[in-house]
Amino acid sequence: MPIPIVCLDARVRQWASGFAACFSKPHYQHCVTVLLGLLLCQEGRTLTGLRRQIAGGPSVASLSRFLARAPWDEAAVVRAWRAHVDAHVEPLVQAERERQRQTRPRRVGRPTVPLVTGYLIGDDSTLTKSKGTKMEGVGRHDSSTADTHVRGHSLVQGLYVLRGRRCPRAPRLYQQKGVCAARGCPFRSTIDLMEEHIRTFEPVAGTRTHVLLASWYGAKSLWKAARARGFLSTTGLKSNRSLRVPDPEAEGGWRWQQLSDYAAGLTADDVTLLDWPRQGDDPDPDQPRQVYVHVVQTRVRSLYRCHLVIARPSLDAPAKATRFWASSDLDADVATLLGHIAARWDVEVFFSDTKDVLGLDQYQLMTTTAIVRFWTLVRAAYTLIEEERARLTKEQQRPVTIGEARRALHHLHYRHLLGWIEHEFHAGADADTLYERLAA
Repeated sequence: MPIPIVCLDARVRQWASGFAACFSKPHYQHCVTVLLGLLLCQEGRTLTGLRRQIAGGPSVASLSRFLARAPWDEAAVVRAWRAHVDAHVEPLVQAERERQRQTRPRRVGRPTVPLVTGYLIGDDSTLTKSKGTKMEGVGRHDSSTADTHVRGHSLVQGLYVLRGRRCPRAPRLYQQKGVCAARGCPFRSTIDLMEEHIRTFEPVAGTRTHVLLASWYGAKSLWKAARARGFLSTTGLKSNRSLRVPDPEAEGGWRWQQLSDYAAGLTADDVTLLDWPRQGDDPDPDQPRQVYVHVVQTRVRSLYRCHLVIARPSLDAPAKATRFWASSDLDADVATLLGHIAARWDVEVFFSDTKDVLGLDQYQLMTTTAIVRFWTLVRAAYTLIEEERARLTKEQQRPVTIGEARRALHHLHYRHLLGWIEHEFHAGADADTLYERLAA
């Protein structure tokens, strides 16, 4: 059932008002319609599906023009939600820094400055559009879900995780060289787009930023960009990369060896059995997930000096089950390194949540401008649900999922709707009048 805009919850209204400066008054109404529609929609998140959620809202054609041609800046929307998230996270950061000051051991000399680690996680996702042949920017991209190349759009995304709160970065559309040539637009690789995320990112004061990337982003240019900003990096590695190993018979006393060959030569004495930090990611959290870990400080070809982390689920696991990472955090112990690696899973959860809960991949839009703007508004809605999730977690003293938080907002608005209907009946409205107002 569609909901009149007067039923918008006060907290949601206050949150949405943070975006008012990014739009003209008519366009702000369209923005609220899309955001509330994303929260309430129980069908496909097409413009028609979103429009059905709001009684008396703008037409589908008007929403289409709002996304495709209206004069508003997506970057301003991103800055607005980042300011809102920072206002909630900064007190948490200062509280943690004060806790570190109170608990650090007393030593001679100047005390170290307490810092809180924030993770800047980068990744990409393919949004399948098998029938979207006329959509701009469509290409054939690798899909880990389908385990093959599929037709669709490639979204390059950054996610900032600090003190348990997740804040999305601006979405970027990756287009292949052939697609760019056909459209007459400049080509930018996924590495270029990820480097832009790193170079333009501004961390919260009093924090140390750690960049987390998957193996297909193990490029030196990204490590160099992170180093230039004073950030740490942890990156997955493919097994065909090489590390520097000592060899007295080689010139210079060392040689390059492929990671797969190095891992094959490890014995039971070279690895340590450890618990994986993110037990909650496993199907059975009561059975701790354990891995055999080997860590060595070395240099990986095309990267700087780093900690090389090798993990396998069992001593007799096949070679394809072995995983490799490089981390620039040279002062970290093994447990801290595993914590860095496990923290990257947040971006996978983020992609899954935005697809399943907010319909990130359900759009039917023709232009790249409209598509990127839709992605931007989906992330704006996600920041509200993430805020509700944090509130419910604190209130209920238990972990709360994004889906639960979205359902809580959904139920809240339908309670407002029932209250509004009751008020209208008491004011003298009849059933036919209310039906016409809700069906409009």
